[in-house]
Amino acid sequence: MVSVIGIPLDENSSFLRGPALAPDKIREAFHSESSNYFSESGVCLHPSVEWMDEGNLNLGSGQLAIEQIEQKAKALLIEGNKIFSLGGDHSVSYPLIKAVSEFHPNLTVIHIDAHPDLYNDFEGNSFSHASPFSRALEGGHIHRLIQIGIRTMNAHQREQANRFGVEVIEMKNFKDDLKLKIEGSVYLSFDMDAIDPAFAPGVSHYEPGGLTSRQAIRIIQNLQGNLVGADLVEFNPTRDPSGITAMLAAKLFKEILERLF
Repeated sequence: MVSVIGIPLDENSSFLRGPALAPDKIREAFHSESSNYFSESGVCLHPSVEWMDEGNLNLGSGQLAIEQIEQKAKALLIEGNKIFSLGGDHSVSYPLIKAVSEFHPNLTVIHIDAHPDLYNDFEGNSFSHASPFSRALEGGHIHRLIQIGIRTMNAHQREQANRFGVEVIEMKNFKDDLKLKIEGSVYLSFDMDAIDPAFAPGVSHYEPGGLTSRQAIRIIQNLQGNLVGADLVEFNPTRDPSGITAMLAAKLFKEILERLF
């Protein structure tokens, strides 16, 4: 069973608020009559016994919200479920990865993003959406971190990547035939701004030169290892008046959900 949870949290965003609205907008696009429930490989993903939408979490703020996300994830994992979260800023990945790692030691994390999110803290916020992977790495919750699509690496974050042994595939070095040798349990963290803003304008941080929609889908479809959890973050509906980013997020939701099966 895959448990889908909405995480309406964006207080750790450093630029714009809005990702808290993402869970319901992704669901709306997923259920839209303009498309259907089938993945590209022909699997019907209509809600069924294979997955359940648990709704949105009711969260407090600050560290309490981070703890509540971790507690909910653990409760679902104890039941033997896999976790797939929708929405929120990237700060939600830290408590999710922390929870998953307790059940899946030696966890490999595939992080698809324009930004490495490796700040020790950002603007004094240790739970910033720019810091989740530093928290997870320093806590020993990630055995191997592979980052794909990065195109904003500064000196501090490069130092952090070297410190923690992060495998960074910067966008300037990305190749369509990318193949990664991965074994064991895998967690996927997918930030919508990994995709070029020409395809996904509904994000807070525009960073040109990113993945195409097809490249992003291909990465998901070619993932190796046992995918045990995932998050889809940083979709900002306030910058998506046409709904095109919501539809792309729903498409990625379907492909990731099938891979979790």
